[in-house]
Amino acid sequence: MAEFGIVMEASPGYTARLAAEIEAMGFDALMCPDTQNLSPDPFGQLALATQTTRQLKLGTGVTNPVTRDVAVTATAFGTLQAESGGRMVCGIGRGDSSADHAGLRNATTAQLQTFVQRFRQYLAGNTIDRDGRESKLRWLDSVEVAPVPVDIACTGPKTIRMAADVGDRFSFAVGSAPERVSWAMETALARLAETGRARGSVSIGAYVNLVCDPDAQRAIDLGRMIAGMVAHFAGMKDAPLDHLPPQLRPLAEKMQSAYDMEHHAQDAGSHLALVDDAFVDWFSICGPPAKCIDRLRALLDLGLDHIYLLGGSPVAHPHGERQAAMVQQSRLVAEQVLPALR
Repeated sequence: MAEFGIVMEASPGYTARLAAEIEAMGFDALMCPDTQNLSPDPFGQLALATQTTRQLKLGTGVTNPVTRDVAVTATAFGTLQAESGGRMVCGIGRGDSSADHAGLRNATTAQLQTFVQRFRQYLAGNTIDRDGRESKLRWLDSVEVAPVPVDIACTGPKTIRMAADVGDRFSFAVGSAPERVSWAMETALARLAETGRARGSVSIGAYVNLVCDPDAQRAIDLGRMIAGMVAHFAGMKDAPLDHLPPQLRPLAEKMQSAYDMEHHAQDAGSHLALVDDAFVDWFSICGPPAKCIDRLRALLDLGLDHIYLLGGSPVAHPHGERQAAMVQQSRLVAEQVLPALR
């Protein structure tokens, strides 16, 4: 049975309580973005969430190899893994907003792969050569920590293939249109077949932009920001565009120069003027429960093992109330959509 999680920005005074609500609603995971200029730090907030939940998987959605050294990230996750009783997931991607707002470049696919491999070695208690310096997490000698699964967010073909090589889990960030998820799945399965890696050895999922609301137009309006953000992932600087379908390629091309990074993941983004209703409806799942059930079932039929929901919020500010409203908006998914899929 597929797992369903929610992506929610960490927010002081809210995360622990909302994590408990998310677990009580029947979701399987909470993933918090790690983007230091746009949202509060996830690691301290996830530590608090370990105390208010019992079964919920907790992780980053996503951290990156650019703003945190791999030893720092491994120690953070190792600590949380011990505290949570083994419920952590290291969701990681190439950087995007976290790197940009620090004046840094995204990691390359090769750098992301090296980070994942070193992260795993550190938490296994091994010694790593860091430019001639032997490096080890020595505190692990006296603390038992279970392996932390690495979940690689991937959009382009090169990163999808790498994720299929080294990820314990990987999650497509390609939107919610069946054509896009089908292309990503075919790319991943071809790579698994090429390398001989067993399909059952990895959990394959997707970040799915979804807003469930009885009012179809309201759902599309709430989903516009997420649709624009995920479309931007396909149109990052120097990203290949030739594999994109005709519904996405023109917008992705514009996003390479017109994306409003200052308002990344915010409803005030100037680029949202480029994202019309028809695109949101194709690229996202926005509408009443019956529509959400049909569209999600089509994605699950492609073979997804897990889905992380990127939802919309009817509240823009303040930050914590925005997250709380997003979780409440997801209650309809928990009550009417998930039971039909499970």
